[in-house]
Amino acid sequence: MSPAEPFSNYFNYFTEIEEHFQRARGTSLFLLSPLDWALLETWKNSGVPLEAVLRGIDIAFEKWRAKKSRMQMVNSIAYCTQAVMTEAQRMADGGHQKDRKPEASPFPDAELRAYIEANAAAVRTTGVAEFLSVADSLDQIVVDLPTLSADLEALEQHLTVLEQRLIALARSRQSEEQALESRRELDTQLRQWRSKMSAPQIAMLEAQFLDRSTLEGAGLPRLSLFYFR
Repeated sequence: MSPAEPFSNYFNYFTEIEEHFQRARGTSLFLLSPLDWALLETWKNSGVPLEAVLRGIDIAFEKWRAKKSRMQMVNSIAYCTQAVMTEAQRMADGGHQKDRKPEASPFPDAELRAYIEANAAAVRTTGVAEFLSVADSLDQIVVDLPTLSADLEALEQHLTVLEQRLIALARSRQSEEQALESRRELDTQLRQWRSKMSAPQIAMLEAQFLDRSTLEGAGLPRLSLFYFR
């Protein structure tokens, strides 16, 4: 999503799912993780109907509440993936399930590998010595991907740590004027949306905008699965 296309095409789909998940979980202040947003973007771009996502969330939580042992809360919408994909297939089949099993993972290993390799190459292309350790860590993730891809939440955490390291390094290299310019652009982009979003949503979008601006200014890629294509 580019700065020139703030959030208009994403607002309803994403926020309705976020609010529905929060209600199903029973915690209105719970914020979705970068992985959750990546899943939502994947579903939207794949044409998964909003109704299928909402039904899938309800079904997943019904099954969770029916369990005799519930040691952990549901802390990620990724928990609902199978139910969502099943409901999407039911809708595509006119409400009748077929024997075909829905795809379990929205992130094929080959595409994940290409995504991480491309990001490592982009980091090295900047020629900034401080960034090279991050590129090396991305190379190691590629080596370990057969294991890491089995736990998308852990993979996302690893990528997010590396991305935050890049952001911190890039921000330390910014001039005061560059930082102020990013803030001015942020205010311009968000002005029309502030009255339509909750404070947590605004805070998240502000953080994403400033992080993206910092990385783009340094010629660096986003690493999180939120930006996986």
